[in-house]
Amino acid sequence: MRLLLTGLILVCVLGAFGAATPDFTAAHKEVVDILSGFIKVDTSNPPGNETKGAQFLKAYLDREGILAEIVALEPTRGNLVARIKGNGKKKPLLLMGHLDVVGVEREKWTVEPFAGVIKDGYIYGRGAADDKGMTSVCLEIMLLLKRLNVSLDRDVIFLAESGEESTTDVGIDFMVEKHWDKIACEFALNEGGSIREENGRIRYVGVSTTEKVPRPVLVSARGRSGHGSKPRMDNAIVHLAAAVAKIGQWQPPMRLNETTREFFARLAKISPPEEAFIYRNLENPALGAMAQEYLRASNITYNAMLRTTVSPNIIKGGFRINVIPGDALATVDVRALPDEDFEKFLQTLRDVINDPAVEVVSASGKARPNSPPSDLNTEMFQALERAQQRLFSDAVTIPVLLTGATDSAQLRAKGVQAYGIGSVMSEEDGNRFHGNDERLSVKGLRKFIEFMWLAVMDVAAAK
Repeated sequence: MRLLLTGLILVCVLGAFGAATPDFTAAHKEVVDILSGFIKVDTSNPPGNETKGAQFLKAYLDREGILAEIVALEPTRGNLVARIKGNGKKKPLLLMGHLDVVGVEREKWTVEPFAGVIKDGYIYGRGAADDKGMTSVCLEIMLLLKRLNVSLDRDVIFLAESGEESTTDVGIDFMVEKHWDKIACEFALNEGGSIREENGRIRYVGVSTTEKVPRPVLVSARGRSGHGSKPRMDNAIVHLAAAVAKIGQWQPPMRLNETTREFFARLAKISPPEEAFIYRNLENPALGAMAQEYLRASNITYNAMLRTTVSPNIIKGGFRINVIPGDALATVDVRALPDEDFEKFLQTLRDVINDPAVEVVSASGKARPNSPPSDLNTEMFQALERAQQRLFSDAVTIPVLLTGATDSAQLRAKGVQAYGIGSVMSEEDGNRFHGNDERLSVKGLRKFIEFMWLAVMDVAAAK
């Protein structure tokens, strides 16, 4: 009876939108073309120039007769918004991705980073994975909905925002504060997850339901300047270097939450026995320390999900070889767990350094909001699970705490149930985000289009 009931439900769901089945081969080719062309539009932030990217994408919407507009706080830093109307029975669904990308060190790339090169089954280029691939697929879903004239129970909104890479005042902050009526929604699908591939098979579909909060920290040392021929005990660089070394060796304590506890519980069910043992014993008083050290050495992503992390990434000091500098500065990338008491954390960091010559302060600037996680029991999360079951029946859907940060934080702060998803990628592909030779699997994009289409139709198509 349970099998019969499951079959009947599947027939009803498929029957609701079975007639609106895209030609995924053609859609895949179009997405590859869109992404390759999109990469060629240099939207490195700074300075951004996202309006050029918005205009590039808007041309596709215009050709299909989808009403779209570019909304900008600054003329060169526009946000693209489009909407396909539904019958209003349900609140809107937002599909989103960002237009800007981080900069590049060209001499360290093996291909031109803004050429959209296709090589060895991958699209290479800055933004291929973060985040022009996601944005291109969201755009394609909009084109398919319009071409197939899909009847919708809710509006579907497309947002390609500017400034995601550390200048959100021109992007999501501007849209939330000044144009919320254009993007107000019940659910949102954004970057932040992935369809994880290992050894040629899909292991799991990771859906981020919460994320860390970026909180940059400045660590500085002051001493007395002087001639380099007379070494000083209060040399600022020496004190700063010692402080940075202590930060690099220190691991803040592990603290699981609802998302990460469920992540490792589900991961254990599909993992080899030796890995499952590690995941199941993270909170074991006798074995937890060993399990955590294993992950620290073997999987930096999983290790970062366990705790607030600190990474010294910029260091400055001195200007001449023969001058002892009077000060030195390190910028530390702190990614805080959502419930971190940050003032208390700063004091702990000072205690770890334990040097009165070193000062630790929070960097100035607007931080992303500390927002509650999205629910695992919503119509949207369940639709993502059903899409996974249809396409990757041997895999499982796993909620993820994203170690990075996205514009979903601002949406969650407004009460939106936002979920991070992404294309097919390996651990190696994921580690190239913000790095050299960033890439995205061409074959994997096909599966991602199908995955998103199924999920969107599930929650938005008129039944």
